Amino acid sequence: MDETYDVIVCGTGLKECILSGLLSVHGKKVLHVDRNPYYGGDSASLNLTNLYEKFRAGEKPPPDYGSNRDWNVDLIPKFVMACGKLVKILLTTKVTRYLEWQVVEGTYVYQFQKAMLGGLLGGPKFIHKVPSNDMEALRSPLMPLLEKNRCKNFFHFVAHWEDSDPKTHQGFDRNRTTMQQVYDHFGLQPNTIDFVGHALALYRTDEYEQKPMGECLDKIKLYMYSISRYGQSPFIYPVYGLGGLPEGFSRLSAIHGGTYMLNKPIAGFEYDADGKVCGVKSTEGEVAKCSMVVCDPSYAVGTKKVRAVGKVVRAICILSAPVPDTNNAGSCQIIIPQKQVERHHDIYVMVMSSIHCVCKKGKYIAIVSTTVETNNPQAEIQCALELLGPIEEKFISVSDVYEPTDDGKTDQVFVSSSYDATSHFESASDDVLRIWKNIMGNDLDLSIRADPEDLSEM
Repeated sequence: MDETYDVIVCGTGLKECILSGLLSVHGKKVLHVDRNPYYGGDSASLNLTNLYEKFRAGEKPPPDYGSNRDWNVDLIPKFVMACGKLVKILLTTKVTRYLEWQVVEGTYVYQFQKAMLGGLLGGPKFIHKVPSNDMEALRSPLMPLLEKNRCKNFFHFVAHWEDSDPKTHQGFDRNRTTMQQVYDHFGLQPNTIDFVGHALALYRTDEYEQKPMGECLDKIKLYMYSISRYGQSPFIYPVYGLGGLPEGFSRLSAIHGGTYMLNKPIAGFEYDADGKVCGVKSTEGEVAKCSMVVCDPSYAVGTKKVRAVGKVVRAICILSAPVPDTNNAGSCQIIIPQKQVERHHDIYVMVMSSIHCVCKKGKYIAIVSTTVETNNPQAEIQCALELLGPIEEKFISVSDVYEPTDDGKTDQVFVSSSYDATSHFESASDDVLRIWKNIMGNDLDLSIRADPEDLSEM
């Protein structure tokens, strides 16, 4: 470790591994260290033994759960938007060649509907599939017929919007008209607005409604483009879990000369007389010299580089049957909009199974997450847990959420943000692109044309 590097990256989470790979490709001499004995950091995928060791130290998994090779359980679950920023990064770096993918079978949204005719036409409904085509939209119980016509007009407007063609704007200004004004214009009802804003645009709160419409418009169009790529869902997910993503970018870095050290606890960073970072010190007293550090926030806790901004609660649940009312889906996402359960933040449920090689055949993994709002985090996700059916095993964690206090340019220590509660990688990708621009001074070029073989891997 006692060498000189251009960059030392601390932590092998996905964000740090992406940046390590990109910096290596751009000619930087990179040392990548992690205190853990495995890749992935907070975004690792654990086998059965490691899962129980992490949450129930000393307890062995049930024998009927099979062997470790059948299990790859994500600590922080996220799906990948098929046309999102992470896919563009994967295609640009050609890391897709190291991964296999499966399409997520569908997205569902929570919306309570009473039993009809005293239950003669069925009991109350809580989960409804987000339509992925015109026929599903016509059959969907998410909205009545007249509302479907209004919603159809809204989606036609969004799909045909072109920034360069004022004829498609219908008098709206993407930088001045609020999203609420757009909803009002098309006469959309509160439940429809909930569905659009949280299940399609993937906002966590309703604050966006009073902001300029442009960002929301782009998010809905991204959802539309992504769903058109595979037909049944806008999301994809890697076979063997998310742990393959940081490993893929680590391989990219290694190919371009990056050096990796696991099981290397870090004592802190060293600075020169000008206040710029000049080295990283291990707990064993070794010092690796450098002119730049990239790290996840856990390596900066206790310093002025990060501040706590909240907490996220996550529950990893092992099931022996598909989640009820999801058409026996082997994988799906369920979004519970905040207003439906009188909260300030949405609740997310991700479901995976053996079709993604993350658990034993016949088992399902459902992971629930949300931003903590009270002193009883587990009670906050109870409404989601009740949707899952019988739960065999449940592992609950509450994590602090940190964000950097500066852009890193002054001391050359660039810190990523903690992972939020969302079930997709768009905000994490934005964080990577933010750090890249702070380091390099310009945006990452994602316009590189992908090779046909790389596209075929997605």
